[in-house]
Formats: sequence, structure tokens, C-alpha cells
Amino acid sequence: MYKEFYELKENPFNITADPGFFFSSAHHAEAFSHLIFGIKQRKGILVITGEIGTGKTTLCRTLLNRLDSKTKTALILNPTFSDIQLLQLIVKDLGIPGKLKNKNELVTALNNFLLEETSKGHNVILIIDEAQNLGIKQLEQIRLLSNLETEKEKILQIILVGQPELHEKLKLPSLRQLNQRVTVRFHILPLDESEITDYINHRLNLASNNGSSPMVEFTEKAIDAVYHYSQGTPRMVNIICDRALLAGFIMETHTIDETIIEKCAREILSQ
Repeated sequence: MYKEFYELKENPFNITADPGFFFSSAHHAEAFSHLIFGIKQRKGILVITGEIGTGKTTLCRTLLNRLDSKTKTALILNPTFSDIQLLQLIVKDLGIPGKLKNKNELVTALNNFLLEETSKGHNVILIIDEAQNLGIKQLEQIRLLSNLETEKEKILQIILVGQPELHEKLKLPSLRQLNQRVTVRFHILPLDESEITDYINHRLNLASNNGSSPMVEFTEKAIDAVYHYSQGTPRMVNIICDRALLAGFIMETHTIDETIIEKCAREILSQ
């Protein structure tokens, strides 16, 4: 409703995981560096955690968009499947052909695919988002997949992405072998207060028409209020700012002040 009023080509504060709007905060840049290091060094299992709404899925999609053609990838979202269904999804996402009927056939086909890709100098990455939802059997299957290797290197890089509960799950005695195989760990924190202004302007500039300056301004006190109510969580920043732009449109103002933010935030938090 407000895009034409503010001369925007798209909604700047959607809560979808759009890599086109990826904001390289200090924490996200560091997480990205950890992932690139783990992939290039073929470290095997990497774990990225963060609270709800901190941008983990956007980070994953940004990573996928920036990998070169020599890197094959499989992305599994919301993995509420059995261990064999998980294998089937991985094989399908990697484009491995064949009517594979059981776990042994699936693992054999996957191993052959990985060895072939490695012989070409390629790397293969499996990303599992919302990995805190994996059960013990699925995580044990992940451990077995991490055993696929040559004498010199891992031929499958596995990235587990999830909420902090994933760390707690990995500490279970039954998963200690898997936990010991995790070579890279990083926990994404919310945006710092000093980053909120840049974050908001980053999204507004990307959404503006033809690279022109957006026809809306958040005052300094408004941005302070956004941080206060969101505590730097990107998803909550987006929700508050989206509601504020709608309120500004209704009021026919191009200036978003703290009064608008406080009113919108109270409405959101009371729902």
C-alpha cells in the first residue's frame, strides 16, 4: 500500500529470507567467514546457531548465491523427516539419479557421487536449516554421512543451522560422537545498537526506485525506539519498520518519528 507513496519498487522490510537484502553486520560477516573457511578447508561438520529471527536462513541463502560453480549444494529446510527420508531428500536435491530403494543404496549412490565430484576438484555442501528439529536417528545419520571421506579429506561438508537448542541437543551422551566431529561453531548475535541505522538505510536504499534516495526518513529517536523494542533482532526490526511505514502512509508523512515507532511496537507486542 505504501510503496508508491514512498517511491519504493518493493517492500524493504519483508520478513522472508531474501539474500538480496543481506546486511553484513559484524556478527553476520564473521559467521560468513567461518562458513567459507570451513567449506574451503573441508572441515566436515559446521554448526551455526542463533535465536529466532537473527538472519540464519538469509545467511544460508546468501552463502548459496556466492558459491562458485565447482561447489554442489543441497539445502534441507524444516527437516522433520525420518532418517531414510532425509537421505532421499539429500540425494534428490543433489540431482543424483536412480530408483534407490533402501538406505544402503542411497548411501552408496551418495558416496559414489561425492567421490566423482571430488575427483573433478569439486566440493559438495549439505545445509540443514532448523537443525534443532532433527531427532536422534537423523543426527546419527548425519554423523555417518560425515564419515564419507578419502584418505586425505572430507568429501561432504555438512552445515547444521539452528536455534540454540541445537547446541544442547548435541551435548546429549548419545550424540557425543557427532559433537566431537563438529570443527567449526559460531553463534549469531542480534545487531548492535550502532548498526540499526545502517541496517534500516541499507534496506530502504535497496528497495528504492532506480537507486534514488528513499522518500522516507527515520529520525534518530525513532531508530533508538526501533532498537529498544527489537533488541536488534533483524526480523523484529523488519516487522516494526514495516508497520511504521504503513502508519506513515496513513498519516501522509515522509518522516517516521519515535511516536509512530512506539505506537506500532506496542500494537505488535500486544498481539
